[in-house]
Amino acid sequence: MSPSKSTLSRRKWLQGAALGGISAALAPALWAKGAAKPRMVDLGLPDKPSLRPLTRAFPQKGEMILQRMRPPLLETPMAVFDQHILTPNDQFYVRWHWGNIPESVDVDAFRLKIRGHVEREVEFTLHDLLHGFERIEVVAVNQCSGNSRGMFQPSVAGAEWGHGAMGNARWTGVRLRDVLARAGVKAGAVDVRFGGLDEAMVAEAPKFLKSLSVDHACDGEVMIAFAMNGEPLPLLNGFPLRLVVPGWYSTYWIKMLSDIEVLPAKDSNFWMAKAYQVPATPFGHVAPGTADFPKEPISRMVPRSLLTNLAEGQKVRAGTPLTLSGIAMGGDCGVEKVEISIDGGEHWNLATLGKDLGPYSFRRFTHQVNLPEGVVKILCRCTNTKGISQPLTMNWNPNGYMRAGVETVTIHAEKRA
Repeated sequence: MSPSKSTLSRRKWLQGAALGGISAALAPALWAKGAAKPRMVDLGLPDKPSLRPLTRAFPQKGEMILQRMRPPLLETPMAVFDQHILTPNDQFYVRWHWGNIPESVDVDAFRLKIRGHVEREVEFTLHDLLHGFERIEVVAVNQCSGNSRGMFQPSVAGAEWGHGAMGNARWTGVRLRDVLARAGVKAGAVDVRFGGLDEAMVAEAPKFLKSLSVDHACDGEVMIAFAMNGEPLPLLNGFPLRLVVPGWYSTYWIKMLSDIEVLPAKDSNFWMAKAYQVPATPFGHVAPGTADFPKEPISRMVPRSLLTNLAEGQKVRAGTPLTLSGIAMGGDCGVEKVEISIDGGEHWNLATLGKDLGPYSFRRFTHQVNLPEGVVKILCRCTNTKGISQPLTMNWNPNGYMRAGVETVTIHAEKRA
């Protein structure tokens, strides 16, 4: 976590606020009679429909994989991860829980409220936050808890993401700790709860709220971000403010952050007590069919690695030097090493790691191989700086969260013609 010297002009903020249009009216534009058929991408989901349309129809977004229209679920194509270690804002994945999302934000009228178990309730304008606190930066992966859910076998209910419900960005903002200090957290505070401008579609549905322990909230790493990759947040990624919780799954990274409540007791709201629960086991794993097991809220991310320059079933030349390339992350800490196997996991060799952008960032890895002729199963395995390695046996749980196991890409190495 480092101080930031970046500047953001008011013009950029007004441009960000004005680009709304997240309405259901997009659907007819995509599927209207006579409209050009969208290009499709195969996510390689096992034993289920795997094709998804590519779209450029959403504001401030380039080509994305469309998982759902409303609320918008947009997945980042794998090729983006091969081209960029920092995911471009216009191809950063999108995930919302409810469809009632503001289509614009008045940056002059916007206020961030701090209330609850505090000495004084306070409100901050965007100007206050941009100019009244020390700025910090961190490069951190934001990953949906259900990233890669579509790969789970047996299948589970929920959005059937491929591997692209994640992104890596340079986040700029202010320490949550500093903002809370202006309100004065009272003794006996237990949790800090966060809410955004989005609302449920029906009154009976619970507003999306998440909380952190007061110690975590005040650790100096949790951030209120107003910029990603040097630009104001895109509207669909949480403009004007987003909570950034480095090393934790994105369910805690509240978008359009507008309300912070300090609580004198453990938060018992639906999204903490009932939703986003995983088995209280290593990697959140239970055997398929297990009905009764202890649970806990999902929290810290686990190590992952993915090959990005090879697709399942791709044909390559046998006996010719081939450079494998991919991305790895340590989860809640840095990447110690990445290993590659070209014989289904019998033997492993160290890959070369790229530039280290910090413990919460993607890390590029490369490795050169000469493949024998035939069907080749290539595996990559990340070990983080805590010594935790991806398991060789894929983890499973009934919600499709926290995928962690070693991924395999099967390719065909053929003789030179």
